[in-house]
Amino acid sequence: MSGSGDVLNRRALNRALLERQLLLRRATVTVPDTVEHLVGMQAQAPMPPYYGLWTRLDGFRPDDLASLITGRQVVRIVLMRGTVHLVTARDCLALWPVLAPVLERQLTHSAHGKQLTGLDPAELAAAGQDLVEQRPRTTVELGALMAQRWPERDPAALWMAVRCLVPLVQLPPRGIWGAGGKPTVTTAQRWLRRPLDDDRTPDATVLRYLAAFGPASVMDVQTWSGLTRLREVAERLRPQLRTFRDEHGHELLDPPDAPRPDPDIPAPVRFLPEFDNVLLSHADRSRVISEEHRKRVSTRNGMVPGSVLVDGFFRGTWKITWQRQAATLAVEPYARLSKKDAAAIEKEGARLLAFGAAGADSRDIRFTPAE
Repeated sequence: MSGSGDVLNRRALNRALLERQLLLRRATVTVPDTVEHLVGMQAQAPMPPYYGLWTRLDGFRPDDLASLITGRQVVRIVLMRGTVHLVTARDCLALWPVLAPVLERQLTHSAHGKQLTGLDPAELAAAGQDLVEQRPRTTVELGALMAQRWPERDPAALWMAVRCLVPLVQLPPRGIWGAGGKPTVTTAQRWLRRPLDDDRTPDATVLRYLAAFGPASVMDVQTWSGLTRLREVAERLRPQLRTFRDEHGHELLDPPDAPRPDPDIPAPVRFLPEFDNVLLSHADRSRVISEEHRKRVSTRNGMVPGSVLVDGFFRGTWKITWQRQAATLAVEPYARLSKKDAAAIEKEGARLLAFGAAGADSRDIRFTPAE
């Protein structure tokens, strides 16, 4: 291990993150390889992963992902932080056992969990698994069926128990570009026709996180994953890692051969989708968004809007709105833009509209005046 005295400033950390997140240049990599490199993509809403892949991959088309979902090569399942993520089939089976403690803790400390006091979690899990393996179920249907066995309990709480205790994948057409529908679930084992992995240790997952999001602190890894007490894991991995410090003196861990570009390398304008992990995967997010802007974004009912990066840093939000067959890209800058930056946003925004609103009769880009 070396590099314990090296300090990485905010810009150096930013460029390392952009490089590893495929945001300095669009990559010519397959969708499965990209999703695995990123250790999944948050997919609370069905469509953001399509935009996340478009902004990272050269020539990406919606069917490149949709065909993988229908072909059972990529799935939507609750994982990191107890949120829905898009992952490959292989990662689904490997990551769920590692992250099961996160989901169990989420249930225990939730209002739903308190309504289930006195019930055996193993019995709840077995009953729920049996129901969804008989045939896929909607969440409402599953809760109602569970309530037939435990009529004194809230169906929503019973459904949440199954969500947190059983590896449930959301089936297509959920997650298919241009399609809709309520989440319908079955078990990962039934859908993928393979068992879960036996290894529940987080070591490999921590190393993969560092490769995709590092250099990072132990608290950063815990923020991304939802796991706790990872310091002993970090100590176990320390001989394999290089260490740095940020400008505040916090220790950062990193694979020794991970890319750390010149902090002055140019970064193009990028449109990140809602819930992109770039903005959610560090305890200290200043490498990509200022504290002032983070607080402002975080006030929106727990939603994480689409984000605009200028010179690698958060500068505003975006959203595509429709009026009949007219699509408008609304950009809300969080600070005044230079003419050069506004022009770069318009140019990349036109590409975004061509992707996200290909069937529109007209497309327009509008800027909300900066406050």
